[in-house]
Amino acid sequence: MIRQRAILYNNIRMFFAERQVLEVETPILSGACVPDVNIEPIYTDKYYLQTSPELAMKRLLVAGSGAIFQITKAFRDGEIGHWHNPEFSILEWYRPGFKAADLINEIDELLQLLLKTPAAERISYCTIFKQYTGLDALHCPIADLEQYCAKLGFKAKTERDTYLQFIFSHQIETQLNKPTVITDFPATQAALARKRTDNPELAERFEFYVQGIELANGFYELTDPIEQRQRFEQDLAKRQKLNLATHPIDEDFLAALEVGLPECSGVALGLDRLLMLIMGVSDIKQVLSFPINQTVRFPKPDRSLDLIISYKPDLSGFQNLTGL
Repeated sequence: MIRQRAILYNNIRMFFAERQVLEVETPILSGACVPDVNIEPIYTDKYYLQTSPELAMKRLLVAGSGAIFQITKAFRDGEIGHWHNPEFSILEWYRPGFKAADLINEIDELLQLLLKTPAAERISYCTIFKQYTGLDALHCPIADLEQYCAKLGFKAKTERDTYLQFIFSHQIETQLNKPTVITDFPATQAALARKRTDNPELAERFEFYVQGIELANGFYELTDPIEQRQRFEQDLAKRQKLNLATHPIDEDFLAALEVGLPECSGVALGLDRLLMLIMGVSDIKQVLSFPINQTVRFPKPDRSLDLIISYKPDLSGFQNLTGL
């Protein structure tokens, strides 16, 4: 598993080197956090462990970095399961001058290279929602969504987007066995993506699925600082309504937007999930050296101290991997 992860990261770096996309590093600790109601950060007394490197990377774009990518860690509280670990590895990249369709093409090329899959099928959110449920995601009465969710076992009274997300994850995602790109999400589910100019009810957000697993989430990025502040404030209001903790707005990010974020598209791709697909395993613990809920205990050595000191591990596997 460790060797496969090293090979994966090397292949990713070669992919971007060929396209002259610069590798960068941004802080994991920050004094502010994205106020998304569906994501809970892990935080200390003073700082937040970042749920995504997105805001810091966009500040680099404002500073003139050009096209950039990053392989890093991200953190989300309470996300533990077969496909989730509170600490996870993420690939995020941004392409100035790219529309959403341009970045979709590049992601597809990368996944075909890494997973040996065919080109992804493309379908809009509303089209596939109607196809699998018979419901109009944007305009059907909320009572219809509530009734549909109740049939699936979710009987709580909540807001429209929560119903939509529950239906999508339980009724649609699991059916996406072929590589698939879902485009044009409801604007209410895309806090950092720009709205479509021809239909402001939709946002230029897209997601990649392989074998029913969400691998990547991307945007044609919102560049308007006024609208971005309004969206952050709306999310904070939602968090208060739902009795969730509220977080400081990232004023450094908004100040960078005031200077001017170039027209660009960006995407985040889960590397642990990608490695799971490459290795054909069904639990994220199988691709993590140290999963959060699994303690590895080594047996006490029964050898003498001299034997332990003189022990030399077999590194032939690493030599084969690195060529050293």
